[in-house]
Amino acid sequence: MPRPITVDNGVEPIETASVDELRALQLERLQWSVRHAYDNVEHYRKSLEAVQVHPDDVRSLDDLTLLPFTTKADLRDNYPFGMFAVPREQVVRVHASSGTTGRPTVVGYTRDDLDMWATVVARSVRAAGGRPGDMLHNAYGYGLFTGGLGAHGGAEKLGCTVVPVSGGMTERQVQLIDEFRPTVIMVTPSYALNIIDEMERQGIDPRATSLNIGIFGAEPWTNEMRRSVEERLDIHAVDIYGLSEVIGPGVAQECVETKDGLHVWEDHFYPEIIDPVTGKVLPDGEKGELVFTSLTKQAMPVLRYRTRDLTRLLPGTARPMRRIEKITGRTDDMIILRGVNLFPTQIEELVLTVPELTPHFQCVLTRDGNLDALTVRIERDEHTTSDAARDAGRHVAGLVKRTIGVTVGVDVVEPGAIERSVGKMRRIVDERSPR
Repeated sequence: MPRPITVDNGVEPIETASVDELRALQLERLQWSVRHAYDNVEHYRKSLEAVQVHPDDVRSLDDLTLLPFTTKADLRDNYPFGMFAVPREQVVRVHASSGTTGRPTVVGYTRDDLDMWATVVARSVRAAGGRPGDMLHNAYGYGLFTGGLGAHGGAEKLGCTVVPVSGGMTERQVQLIDEFRPTVIMVTPSYALNIIDEMERQGIDPRATSLNIGIFGAEPWTNEMRRSVEERLDIHAVDIYGLSEVIGPGVAQECVETKDGLHVWEDHFYPEIIDPVTGKVLPDGEKGELVFTSLTKQAMPVLRYRTRDLTRLLPGTARPMRRIEKITGRTDDMIILRGVNLFPTQIEELVLTVPELTPHFQCVLTRDGNLDALTVRIERDEHTTSDAARDAGRHVAGLVKRTIGVTVGVDVVEPGAIERSVGKMRRIVDERSPR
């Protein structure tokens, strides 16, 4: 078992405030944020005027529904700095998406924004079990991606010793973990698997390292993946959530003492769940698309930003702030195969129940005539024979048919055949030709 976590006496007062106190603070900050966006961002002024809403109309938290949604397309249409609410000279840092699916989205931060961001990430690392003085191995990518620098700033604010490794150089990652003896690692779950594999390749027992806490984010991952990583590394594995359009990592965090979903830091980010088709707000407990409104951002406030992430809101447990369940997928990652909706996380759950196979897999979409087809390409475990791997593949195909209700092909490949990523794993490979 991983080493026990020390009692946390350093929580911020807002983390233990009553729900009434929290709601009062949220309303005050929401009214400021709407006014700030309306007065300083042309896009928001025009979008609110188009629905005949004025900031003075926001008199309660329920009035948030009067506001139109913000989408990634809005950010792209205002590229690069059109969504900024302060003069560009007051923006001390910018981050941007990769732009692989179109024009990148750009986000900006004032000095106060960076301090707030560091505060929520420090709060997140502490909720995960990190403490001042811990050495933290940061394997999130640095650069325009928000993960590396966001995690770095928060860990330093908490008082950790940060090892800014970034992604890649997996052999070097293992060497530094072995020699520096960090207790905390921040990394995407798929790249964590690569690090574990490299440890085993080098003859290092992953369970014998100094690591005690893993804070994993930037991509959906299942509780089955959590159990697998915790068993292989002998650590506490907890989830962190964020997205650059809202701030970066640190929007929500799973608490190590409960591991039952991610508490949203609601004093800075107000969550809603909507029906992804109709846009109707759903009550807490119902599954839908996650929407966020920033409450304290200066450089780039966002009003009702549609994340495309699918989850549901639940009551708080370790904190009074509401929780979101682990993200089950994204509306733009959903595969519709012969009328059946499925997500890569559903495949992951099934693959992890078959010990002859590894968690390294991809969903390959092809077209057979007028019909789409899906083949799940999975690596066999290095100790699995070819015959046993074929049997395991047939078993996975049967599991998919019985649990999801769709027929897929399964191609079991040799260890190392699936492309490795130093960041987010490429789970869907679309090889369909245009119709």
